[in-house]
Amino acid sequence: MVFLGGGLGSVVRYSLGRWVSALHNYNFPYGTLLVNILACFILGLIIGLADHKQLFTAPARLFWTVGFCGGFSTFSTFSQETFYLIQGGFHLSMIVYVTLSLLFCVFAVYLGLFAGEHV
Repeated sequence: MVFLGGGLGSVVRYSLGRWVSALHNYNFPYGTLLVNILACFILGLIIGLADHKQLFTAPARLFWTVGFCGGFSTFSTFSQETFYLIQGGFHLSMIVYVTLSLLFCVFAVYLGLFAGEHV
């Protein structure tokens, strides 16, 4: 289940990231930011639904949380893009990217948990 979910999440991340990146030509990783925020929301939602509504079997929960969200989100790409922003001299963009990533992703998990608990 983890293998299948991870494969699906990786393909969706790659496709969505490329699509978002093609919409602009700024030196800012909007695609990765959006993907990571969505992955965090989905993770919170699945956990909320699983814990409070018992809507997922154990294998389905593994598929979605560890597999899909693990493959969909990307800390390594986030780190690489942060490094490239520093290396390119885009220090303000780097600070904004790191700050928005941390704040929005943690908040997205919270919103997902809240939604899963109150659906």
